[in-house]
Formats: sequence, structure tokens, C-alpha cells
Amino acid sequence: MKTKKINIRRKQVNKEELKSVLECLLFISDKPLGVKKIAEVTGQNDEDKILSAAKSLKKDYEQRPGSLQISVIAGGYQLSTKKEFGKWVRKLYEQQVTYRLSPSALETLSVIAYRQPVTRAEIEKIRGVDVSGVLRSLLDKKLVKVSGKKNCVGRPSLYRTTDNFLMYFGLKSISDMPDIEEVE
Repeated sequence: MKTKKINIRRKQVNKEELKSVLECLLFISDKPLGVKKIAEVTGQNDEDKILSAAKSLKKDYEQRPGSLQISVIAGGYQLSTKKEFGKWVRKLYEQQVTYRLSPSALETLSVIAYRQPVTRAEIEKIRGVDVSGVLRSLLDKKLVKVSGKKNCVGRPSLYRTTDNFLMYFGLKSISDMPDIEEVE
């Protein structure tokens, strides 16, 4: 079988070639790929063309039978398994260590997610307890990050969620979180 050589870095690339390259990149990537990253890797400057190819590839996966899908997570595209095949994936990786979040870590994380950017003092005022240990744990797990300093006395650090947070909870973006009223 003869394979067709794809030269993605040339100026004019057709949609089908771009979809093939995109599928390859999503297959080998361990995290979601945004349009800007795909443009950087492929040398394609037309982000609309990349977005169109990604949407078309996603639709292709939705229309064919199988266990894989293209998900939009954390502002990017990722090749993933369909939910109904989750039990098989979990069975394969049952020995793999995953981190669980304690109730205090979940509560702190939710304060950060809904109030971001937020200082440690603001989190502690809402929670009513010291959060330094929990905050350190969330930073270590890369679920939150320091996103700058607040422009006030002492210049405390501001915390916000990361793309790992979105991936952990399977969210496309922070706006996909349920309204605070729904949670209460």
C-alpha cells in the first residue's frame, strides 16, 4: 500500500490533509490542543481553517461507530474515549495512582473557581479556616496557580484555576461550571 506524503507547511493545504494531521496530533498529545498550538505546530496561520478542520473531524467521529470521540476540553481539542467505554479504561488503569481531593480541598477549589482571581485571605474569610496546606496541595497537583499579585497593601498572591482543573472535571471552559445557585 502506497502512502501519500503530506506537506502541511506549504501555503495551500486542503481541509482533508489538515484533518489528517490534526487527528495525528490529537492521537499523540496527552493534553488538549488549542487552535493556536495547532497553528504553531503545523505552520498554518489561518486559524479559521484549523477551527473548521477540527469541527469537521469532531463531526466525523460523532457519525462513525467506535469508542473514540473528539472532545473540547480546557479550550482545546482532545481525542478521548466515549463515556460508555469508561469501565474498560478504568479496569485497565485500576492500579494507576490517581489523586483524590478531600472535602476541604474541594471546598477551597470551588471558592477559587467561582471567585477567581482570589487571594488566600479572601478564601480563608469565606471558608473560616486556614487554607495554606490545602492551597499548597492544590498548587502541587497543578489544579490552581498563582496568576499575579493583588494591587493592595502587601501585594498578596492571586490564585486561579488551571487547564488541569478543567481536564480533571471534564470542562470545556470555566463558563461550563454550574451556576453557584445550582450548587447551593
